[in-house]
Amino acid sequence: MSTLQPSERELSLSPRAASDDDEALDDIPTNGSAPTGRPRRHIPEPPLLNGHGPAQVLALCNQKGGVGKTTSTINLGAALTEFGRRVLLVDFDPQGALSVGLGIPAHQLEQTIYNVLIERSIGIHDVVIPTCVEGMDLLPSNIDLSAAEVQLVSEVGREHTLVRTIRPVIADYDYVLIDCQPSLGLLTVNALAAADGVLIPLECEFFSLRGVALLIDTIEKVRERLNPKLDITGILATMFDPRTVHNREVMARVVEAFGDTVFDTVINRTVRFPETTVAGEPITKWAPRSAGAKAYRQLAREVIAR
Repeated sequence: MSTLQPSERELSLSPRAASDDDEALDDIPTNGSAPTGRPRRHIPEPPLLNGHGPAQVLALCNQKGGVGKTTSTINLGAALTEFGRRVLLVDFDPQGALSVGLGIPAHQLEQTIYNVLIERSIGIHDVVIPTCVEGMDLLPSNIDLSAAEVQLVSEVGREHTLVRTIRPVIADYDYVLIDCQPSLGLLTVNALAAADGVLIPLECEFFSLRGVALLIDTIEKVRERLNPKLDITGILATMFDPRTVHNREVMARVVEAFGDTVFDTVINRTVRFPETTVAGEPITKWAPRSAGAKAYRQLAREVIAR
């Protein structure tokens, strides 16, 4: 029986650089029709900016996990910078996936968003760090944030803690994107109370569709009681595969139920996104000519237009 040498047993997750030869591997044929089943709306070219701020705050929220919230936060943010926008990404999930997805060793950080929320002596400027994308910064998170939900319970105005945290930097950015945890707890309510709009990533799968009704109910309660300006910016269909009947049926149901709230942009399933997570880069930088990169640039155009 053959035995493996130690070097052969090691499993490497070092990413392979994308090449021009395989940029089309993740393209899925759609027979020329729009995935939403309706004609694409005209999206104007984003206007140039003379300055930056005040920022529009968007919470990427869905209580179901694994629907593409973190992936969409990273790649939408990177795509917005290509149109001259300054972006702050807020990692508001104790799992710290947003930070890790940008190559930041979150578990090694001494100061994160938790310290800004809880310790009055630490300001947001002390914790924000630049990313590998010019014009895009990160307010990182790690497992320490899980303690904040317990500690904030006894605080006066606990639902507005995040609003107070990000207020000093609103004038420095054009967009603040908040990556929410997959729950409807106090942290998520804080994100909704701080946001101007909610962007809902929705996996084209039946159980995801069922959960949206509960999320919209929560959004309406936050609008009534905490944040009158809160609105649904749009619903983003993710992990779509037009080759499956189920995906197409779910897409039709979503468009029927939510109409123009659904973005024309649809994010297809692709092998590229897991690779970008390992690389610690957005897809617009890792595989700039891929279908995924093009989709997030189109989403950025829609977000700016709205």
